[in-house]
This record gives sequence, structure tokens and C-alpha cells, in this order.
Amino acid sequence: MPLSEHEQKLLEQLEQQLHADDPKFANSMGSDSIRSLSTRHIVIGVLTTIAGILVLLVGVSMQQILLGVLGFLMMGGGVYFATTRRAVAGVSKRGRKTAKPRSSFMSNLEDRWDKRRRDQE
Repeated sequence: MPLSEHEQKLLEQLEQQLHADDPKFANSMGSDSIRSLSTRHIVIGVLTTIAGILVLLVGVSMQQILLGVLGFLMMGGGVYFATTRRAVAGVSKRGRKTAKPRSSFMSNLEDRWDKRRRDQE
């Protein structure tokens, strides 16, 4: 059953309020979670993984255990770096933390609910 225009507007307002109050949670709950993967992180991770494979092969061919272990750790670190999602929420472009809104998401919801109930009476 499709939502009415009024319900769609309310839903959009709720989504905007959620994004304003807790952007990290809102992004994790969003349908487009792939955008939090950074292309730069993927490229660096893949290059580190390839370098780790090369170091591992050189360590095995030279029979150097420590070099092989180092290559393996580089591979694991590269894969981890490439697949980790980076989200910087609450930080401005200059690196300063932004101020949180004074009212919480739930209190705004309650206020709207009370106002709607008063308007109906």
C-alpha cells in the first residue's frame, strides 16, 4: 500500500532529522552503503596487498621466514584497509568537531506527536 503525500513528507522529515542527529547511524542504515567505501582506500589496499604478495614470494624464495611473515602481514593489512569503511561524521572540512543539535531526535518526535494531537482536538 503506497504512502500518502502527507506520510511521505513526514517520512522525509524524519529521515532528515535522523541524518542531522546521528549521521553515522543514518548512513549505516541507508540502502546505499557502498558509497562509504573510498576508492582511494581500495586502491591503496590493493597495492599494499600486491606488495605483500611480492614480499611473501621473495621471502619464500630466499627462505627467509621473517620476510615471508612480513609479506603475509602486509597482505592482510592491505585487504583490511581496502575493505574497511571510512566514515568521518561530526567533523568539519577543517578537522574541527561540529556542534551537535541541542534537541535529540526522540524529543523532536515527541514534540511533533504532541503538536499533532493538539491540532486534532
